[in-house]
Amino acid sequence: MNPANGRMTVIEMNPRVSRSSALASKATGFPIAKIAARLALGYHLDEIKNDITRLTPASFEPTIDYVVVKIPRWNFEKFPQADRTLTTQMKSVGEAMAIGRTFKEAFMKGVQSLELGRGGLLFAPSNMDDEDDAALRKRLAIPTDRRMWDLFRAIGRGWTTGQIHELTKIDPWFLRQFAEIAAMRAAAAEKGLDGLEADDLRRLKRAGFGDQEIALAVNAKEATIRERRLQFGLKTVYKRVDTCAAEFESFTPYLYSSYEQVCEANPNSRNKVVILGSGPNRIGQGIEFDYCCCHAAFALREEGLETVMINCNPETVSTDYDTADRLYFQPLTFEDVMAVIETEQAAGGEVSCLVQFGGQTPLKLALALQHAGVRILGTSPDSIDLAEDRKRFAALLSGMEITQPASGTATSRQEARAAAASIGFPVVVRPSYVLGGRGMAIVYDVNTLDRYMTHAVDASPEHPVLVDKFLEDAFEFDVDAVADATGAVVIGGIMEHIEEAGIHSGDSSCVVPPFICPERHLATIRDYTRRIARALKVVGLMNVQYAIEGDGGAYAGGARAQEGSPGRRGLREEPGVSVRALPGRRHDSRPRDEVDRRGDGRVDELRRGVRESAARGRAAAAGARHRVCQREQRRQSQPPADRA
Repeated sequence: MNPANGRMTVIEMNPRVSRSSALASKATGFPIAKIAARLALGYHLDEIKNDITRLTPASFEPTIDYVVVKIPRWNFEKFPQADRTLTTQMKSVGEAMAIGRTFKEAFMKGVQSLELGRGGLLFAPSNMDDEDDAALRKRLAIPTDRRMWDLFRAIGRGWTTGQIHELTKIDPWFLRQFAEIAAMRAAAAEKGLDGLEADDLRRLKRAGFGDQEIALAVNAKEATIRERRLQFGLKTVYKRVDTCAAEFESFTPYLYSSYEQVCEANPNSRNKVVILGSGPNRIGQGIEFDYCCCHAAFALREEGLETVMINCNPETVSTDYDTADRLYFQPLTFEDVMAVIETEQAAGGEVSCLVQFGGQTPLKLALALQHAGVRILGTSPDSIDLAEDRKRFAALLSGMEITQPASGTATSRQEARAAAASIGFPVVVRPSYVLGGRGMAIVYDVNTLDRYMTHAVDASPEHPVLVDKFLEDAFEFDVDAVADATGAVVIGGIMEHIEEAGIHSGDSSCVVPPFICPERHLATIRDYTRRIARALKVVGLMNVQYAIEGDGGAYAGGARAQEGSPGRRGLREEPGVSVRALPGRRHDSRPRDEVDRRGDGRVDELRRGVRESAARGRAAAAGARHRVCQREQRRQSQPPADRA
């Protein structure tokens, strides 16, 4: 559409689903694909009932009384040499969606949903703050993934919306909204913490400012802002996505937050479990986590528990309004998750939380939630931290006399140099609490190590970087297992990487069962896995990576007490029993003796299935090796001219 005269032109039409189909469905509560499937069977629109209102037919177009903002998620930090210019070729790896009563509120919640860390806040200090106007003008003229931050930097320098419009061609209405957001932030910064009154905080919260963003503006801690907000009685309320702008009653608890007077959450007193999703897709944290969150919801529902899903990703099944009993379309921050939990607790009933299935996003919240009094189901947050913190995990393996590559930890360039000098190059450097190999690199010299410590530590700034000896010419293995509170451990599968060590498991082809690995090494891997699971007191899922160098035995490379392996979706089908459905089975919704009897039965069933599957796999591998040997013997017995 031409903004000058309103002239509209059709660019493209596709008689199929597109990238916007799921977004439109989540934004309105109108399930486009579900309705389209029924239409294909011959139904008419007026014959299909609206699931949310249960009264209106699908022929009623959805009407909304809120604003939805979608923001793409890029992963250019994985590819620093890539061209970040945004053109007609898609470069995003995911997206976040946010719902608010105003554009400002939805936009600010969308930025929080991107999970870019403290440096991803709109007004966070940046090394670009000191660049001259000419450089900023050039950056604004070329659209990149950082354009929005450049735009707010320009507003902060006093540039007019007209000047910015000439450079970016962004509609002036949006630019005025951004300018108002910047003005509100500047006013808060000028007043400072002591000068913020109830009306000031209410205005900021209704515009979508998170406690962390406000804390940055007034130079205070996030906890201080939360405490002050609660003192003023400012609490989150929730509104429903109902497809009809509140003209009809909504029977589906599909909710988003706001700071208004009336709350439409209407929680009940049933025992419930809050499942934290994985947020926007990115490399290393994608659809496999959504798959696990969904199966967790299905398993918990079978046990008679009410399920509550928190996520902000419109591309996932977990954010379908009928996957969980209650859906909160919210950013996955401590502030937003605690607000949901407190709302659900207000009606009575026990509210627990599952953090194992959403990747690193919920794991980073586990300790804070536990400190706030939230019951974490499955593996304890301390055990999760023990597995994720590279320094603590290395000490654990050392105490258990489990073989691991020589390693050290570093929080500075000098410490990294000292660790590499004692270990010897090449080394693998990697931060804690990351997925998809973010911030991980193989380093062969001191200069590269210095550059790494200068830039890549941003991936996990609160935890030390582990410096490991890189095992050259080694083979990698991924092991996925489940464990219960009694210490029983069942190994779901061992995957052998086809590529040599040094290629991330998400990029490496693999095979199940292992083909080349000798049985004595597999026995060591199984033994190490069981010992590590018991030492970590894992209750639920665990993934361990191993490397075998030559014929020297297995080295434990790392463990995750959560859903962390890209191959675990395939392993689910290998034993014939879902490994995701088990952790929630031991919730105290039934008498303990019944839980124990049923739990033990499930473990026996799983063990039997795994043993039978493993036996079949070993027999198949042995047969394959025998056939290969026979072929090779026949080939060697032939004259050289006939061997081809």
